[in-house]
Amino acid sequence: MNISHRIVIIGGGNAGISVAARLRKAGEHDVALIEPSSTHYYQPLWTLVGGGQARVEETAKPEADVIPQGVAWIKATATSVDTEHNLVQLDNGSSIHYEYLVVAAGIQLDWNGIPGLEEALKTPQVSSNYSYALAPQTWEGIKNLTSGTAVFTMPTNPIKCGGAPQKIAYLAADYWREQGVLNDMRVVLVLPSDAMFGVEEFSRELEKVVERYGIDVRLSSEATAINSADQTVRISSLKTDESEDIHYDFLHVVPPQSAPDWIKKSPLADPENPLGYVAVDPATLQHREFENVFSLGDVCSAPNSKTGAAIRKQAPVLVANLLSVIRGEHPTARYNGYASCPLVTSRSTMLLAEFDYDMRPAPSIPFINTMKERKDMWYLKRYGLPQLYWKAILKGLA
Repeated sequence: MNISHRIVIIGGGNAGISVAARLRKAGEHDVALIEPSSTHYYQPLWTLVGGGQARVEETAKPEADVIPQGVAWIKATATSVDTEHNLVQLDNGSSIHYEYLVVAAGIQLDWNGIPGLEEALKTPQVSSNYSYALAPQTWEGIKNLTSGTAVFTMPTNPIKCGGAPQKIAYLAADYWREQGVLNDMRVVLVLPSDAMFGVEEFSRELEKVVERYGIDVRLSSEATAINSADQTVRISSLKTDESEDIHYDFLHVVPPQSAPDWIKKSPLADPENPLGYVAVDPATLQHREFENVFSLGDVCSAPNSKTGAAIRKQAPVLVANLLSVIRGEHPTARYNGYASCPLVTSRSTMLLAEFDYDMRPAPSIPFINTMKERKDMWYLKRYGLPQLYWKAILKGLA
């Protein structure tokens, strides 16, 4: 069975829903969205779930509740794209014909990317906030630990919400400080970068945070193997051949991530990117080869940090440029690489790292210094941003 729609969107997450809502507001009546899941998640709150500051149930709503009125929901999984005939193949054997395609398929979590990780996640000592099912287990591991070694790791390649591996370490350390057991803990934070953060101003602030908690930071390093039987994680240097097996009593792991496998094999993929992201112009978000294809969010090759804040700035640019192409005009709207990372630094403070393609600070909130730890910023993270997401961003209003 073949169905035809003027605009087809692959992916019903933040990016896909935001674009669909904006297209409907712009008067586009024939929009279809391909999404297999029945549940929509607000993933940024999973860090606070893992830190014992939010309930995981708060982060989920029925997908049907967030799909804009008038958008055709195709509840299936895209498996390939035929760019020559403008067809999206689905896992149920049918095809969807499109005039214009928006790829918002998100990012793939490669749980098998670290040897031993999948087996280790079945044990109570290991968890990851990158899963709805596992985030509550993170909190169980943190609150039940009163002494020993806790290790928090981050992979080398780009991941969604690049600050999340650090944030949970700070929430845990602050909890152990409150409980009076931090001095009995060894906290190890493993980062692949040469500094705490890619923007110098924020990196300096985070250096103060890790010093305050006495965290052992391993820069230019990553986890390369886990032995759950011995409760050890291998930490390897990215600059030398050196590695060390560290015994853990609690381990929080962020899995390596990449474009979905089917996109990697498709003509949409950037041939110069081994992770298979959709090849787009970083300013217009139009595909570099196919003029009727656009992409945004975690799956596109734009070199910004993969955050929800980036999507919020990308969506209006993509929609404006798509509508220009539909009218036969040249796309002129520009995305400047804006992204932000709400860096929770304790159980009551946060600094808001906002930056652009130049990796320079790009603060957007007037009158207050969001580049320093602030209590009001924590309230923004815990309460303000989720409300903004459900009530405005997904409705194309922000």
